[in-house]
Amino acid sequence: MANITAIVGRPNVGKSTLFNRLTQQRKAIIHESAGVTRDRHYGQSEWSGTQFSVIDTGGYIQGSDDIFEEEIRKQVMIAVDEADVILFVVDVTTGITDLDETVAKMLRKNTKPVFLVVNKVDNSTLQYESHVFYKLGFKELYNISSINGSGTGDLLDEVIKAFPAPEIFEDEDELPKFAVVGRPNAGKSSLINAFLGSERNIVTDISGTTRDSVNTHFNKFGNDFILVDTAGIRKKNKVFEDIEYYSVMRAVKAIEHSDVCMLMIDAERGVEAQDLNIFNLIIKNSKGVVVLINKWDLYKKETNTLKKYEKEVKEKLAPFNDVPILFVSALTKQRIYKAVETALEVYKNRRRKISTAELNRVMLEEIENNPPPTNKGKYIKIKYVTQIPTYSPTFVFFCNMPNYVKESYKRFLENRIREHYNFTGVPLKLFFRNKKKEKR
Repeated sequence: MANITAIVGRPNVGKSTLFNRLTQQRKAIIHESAGVTRDRHYGQSEWSGTQFSVIDTGGYIQGSDDIFEEEIRKQVMIAVDEADVILFVVDVTTGITDLDETVAKMLRKNTKPVFLVVNKVDNSTLQYESHVFYKLGFKELYNISSINGSGTGDLLDEVIKAFPAPEIFEDEDELPKFAVVGRPNAGKSSLINAFLGSERNIVTDISGTTRDSVNTHFNKFGNDFILVDTAGIRKKNKVFEDIEYYSVMRAVKAIEHSDVCMLMIDAERGVEAQDLNIFNLIIKNSKGVVVLINKWDLYKKETNTLKKYEKEVKEKLAPFNDVPILFVSALTKQRIYKAVETALEVYKNRRRKISTAELNRVMLEEIENNPPPTNKGKYIKIKYVTQIPTYSPTFVFFCNMPNYVKESYKRFLENRIREHYNFTGVPLKLFFRNKKKEKR
């Protein structure tokens, strides 16, 4: 299971730029105005073979300057609660501010690894000036420039060493792990209660009343699996903290510890931005997915309502829409056991292995009938395909010029694989390699 790294600090120190650098994307909005980031930012990163999740807390700080300190305090508290490693970012060009000292004071009290990251160190003069940050009370500091990447390699070398050893669940290793995820108040706890037949989780109208992931062994009606749930009751003084950020942290942990995710969506609200964020996180982690449209018993229906609703959901989930969608009610238990059966089917699809001989027989014929389009006058020849032994379905196509294969043709090949073999609910990975280089 991957670990979580949270980036914390006051506004305008370059948290979003560092996030972009670590996740190799340009998703976060960067601007000189403090607090410009508004989206929920989380992504995947990899260093020296170690994968981990990165959360940019800058996206969670909202409001005017007079409440920044309170908002930052909340984000740091959440990061300390949920993350495995914390990157405390400061700005060498401004020196130590009162907000820096506030954050430092809070972080010094926690027992989790904290890395003091001095950002915007672009030359030797600034490197000398960064020494002032030792006053914040941390033994080490790491000078970086998130704009050009200098220093980030040395930082990540130490970060991956600080990750805790992975948890081992000996009795559960062979059982499928299903996570119930979704935005706050989508009905996750009600579904868990319906599965288990007990009010193990308190259900309220207040969003985000559950936290902390726990595993429950489910063994009923011939089904045997581990239910990964974000259960446990939040303390009253935390109910009004940033619910969305809590939900992201919990979703990251639950998703990474699962084989298949049941993504719950409130039927009356439909697919919203946060649902798509969680869905994309599932796909990035190569987990199986079943979409549950909850509270269907309350939804106002007309002729063909279900088909129309399902079509709209798939359009929003595109391009990956080979996903089972079930209309359920956790309250009345409508189709909830069908949800379990479907999750088990997706689990089997995720573990499906296609022999190399079978793959080449089918796919080489497809490729011959629909060869790759020429790219800059180059003719691409795909000679061989195999599925490699990984936890999620991964296929390698060997060809003469892998860099010239267009994205549209990659999607074509994925669609042909899905047509011939049942991988519903499962993201596929396709790689293209030069066969000559592979033999070296």
